[in-house]
Amino acid sequence: MRIKVLSLNPNVTSLEELTKTVTNLVEQKKGGYICFSTVHMTMEAEDDPDFRKQVNSADYIVTDGMPMVWMQKLQGAKSASRLRANDAMIALLKHAEKNGFSVGFYGSSETVIEAIKQRVKRDFPDLKVSYAYSPPFRTLTEKEDEEIVKQINNASPDILFVGLGCPKQEKWMASHKSKIKSVMLGVGASFDFFAGKVPECPEWLGRLGLEWLFRLFQEPRRLWRRYIILNPRFVFLALMQLIGLKK
Repeated sequence: MRIKVLSLNPNVTSLEELTKTVTNLVEQKKGGYICFSTVHMTMEAEDDPDFRKQVNSADYIVTDGMPMVWMQKLQGAKSASRLRANDAMIALLKHAEKNGFSVGFYGSSETVIEAIKQRVKRDFPDLKVSYAYSPPFRTLTEKEDEEIVKQINNASPDILFVGLGCPKQEKWMASHKSKIKSVMLGVGASFDFFAGKVPECPEWLGRLGLEWLFRLFQEPRRLWRRYIILNPRFVFLALMQLIGLKK
């Protein structure tokens, strides 16, 4: 079930349902993609109709931000809950190891990719990593993109974690859905968290809806606009939706 939050239609989320969705997509061998919705993503979708369509066309939209959960609860979804992208990635790595699924990682830096591979080897020794690549930090040429698609399909990971950041990773997954047969999950900064390069927000702080403040203190220059400008806009538009002044 999906409950609308401004311009997005995220699923009322549970790890069990997400795992079931991923498993079904893997078994169908048709690919697909999954997004993790936050206030940032919601506001990007609010301002960009094309991006909104790309996210809403995903096979599953996880509620990764507490404000998304609160909005669903206020609209009657009592079972609404938050699932952080990094927690979901770790749970799916365990699930993949147990069920013989292979995984891949696409995004971030070479240093982070190498750290991810080392942690997977340590924590999930029976898990097959069939693909891991850090693309250039620039727009790829058509030839480069075709080569990457070919490499991914040759490696054939059942699950491909994509860490390009929002909105780049969602746009990439949507544009590659018909080209790549892996089930893609846009997990963003989870690559850095999993690799141990960036501290993850404590769970108790996240439950209070204050993960944005934790991350702002970590990277103020990069994130100040996202949180200082977008957050108040989200609150205003969310109130407008709840009182019926925004469709």
